[in-house]
Amino acid sequence: MSELRPRSELRSRSVARTSPKKTSQAQALARHGRLKKPGPWGSIAKIVAGSLAVLLVSGAAVGSVALDSIYGQRDTVTLVGETEGPPPQIGSYEGGFNILIAGSDTREGQGGIGGTTQDASGELNDVNMILHVAADRQSAVAISFPRDMVMGIPECPSSNGDYNKPFSTESLNTALSYGGLPCVAMTLSEFTGLDIQFAGIITFDGVIQMTNAIGGVDVCIDGPLVDRYTGINLPEAGTYNLAGWEALAFLRSRHGVGDGSDLTRISSQQVYLSSMVRTLKSSETLGDYKKLYNLADAAIANMQLSKGLADIPTMVSIALALKDIPLDRIQFVQYPGSTGGTGVYSGKVQPNQYLGDQMMELVAADQPFVLEEATDGTGSILDPNAPAAEPAPEATEGATAAPVEDLPTIDVRGQSAATFSCSVTNYY
Repeated sequence: MSELRPRSELRSRSVARTSPKKTSQAQALARHGRLKKPGPWGSIAKIVAGSLAVLLVSGAAVGSVALDSIYGQRDTVTLVGETEGPPPQIGSYEGGFNILIAGSDTREGQGGIGGTTQDASGELNDVNMILHVAADRQSAVAISFPRDMVMGIPECPSSNGDYNKPFSTESLNTALSYGGLPCVAMTLSEFTGLDIQFAGIITFDGVIQMTNAIGGVDVCIDGPLVDRYTGINLPEAGTYNLAGWEALAFLRSRHGVGDGSDLTRISSQQVYLSSMVRTLKSSETLGDYKKLYNLADAAIANMQLSKGLADIPTMVSIALALKDIPLDRIQFVQYPGSTGGTGVYSGKVQPNQYLGDQMMELVAADQPFVLEEATDGTGSILDPNAPAAEPAPEATEGATAAPVEDLPTIDVRGQSAATFSCSVTNYY
């Protein structure tokens, strides 16, 4: 059940939510299709479960409770280029490290979630996110790639030892059907130029189990969110604590948020992700070993992990590297792209290589950045009832991190984990 806390100061729905620049962009954004008809639940919500699993799947909890129980549940796969033996320590990766988080649309073993039939095109990776953690552990960025973004699919090894033929212009979400999780990693590594050291993929049921494990996440909406396609029914503006199937329905909702496109759905999901990170980093969560054990257990039980990520010491090291990063140095962004193209881009997402290259150059250089806009104004807006910002902590002796105001600024969609925001609803 959702828990509503009224927010009387939320702006009227008659007030314009976007600047002229953002409004024109939203008007130009067409609803684009996907390769197969979505089931009643959809699969985009698995970004949440995947990010949970990577961000705080172990840390102090794994070091304290039932290591053997969690470790024994692993389903692993070897990425192309992974070597035998224990993975290198994360501190040995020059320029930080990268984790791919993907979500599968499989119906197998999901208890009917998403339906019982599957398109002949095969299993798709409908969620794709790379988490980059800087070498100095002072910043991180999670880059979401729209499922229908067109890019090259490389020659990937399949489970039977053969190789698929390469494709120059395919939707990203076909990579899983060609060569599993390793092929998704190869595809995004070639597209971004980043080495992907770790990867994990999760199925439908994970988001339900994992949001239950954490006790739900507070989500703000700026008006009624009623979507008959997902079943979500939040009758008025406010902040709701969402867990279980309601969290899944919220994160799946496309028709109920923004302009009804997958791109604004990602922005809406970042409202959830930012709140989730704040919850996970709070003293109440980090100090609750039962919650963290349940979270780790749910993640591993519902994920296939690359061999390196399934290593318990590596998981602990990743969690420890992330837990002290300041919230304003954790960015959730979309790889820039647009819909409404022609030819191979018809009904798909066309990458904006100019802006994308700018962003990836900063990521590859391990350079933190800030966003030109705090939210995108179409899928999410600033929360008018956000708590007052806490004063920035004084720099410790010997600190080398640049102040936020001195960081480079880029014009891509997203928000930081420190930004309190609301999903923009599209009541119909």
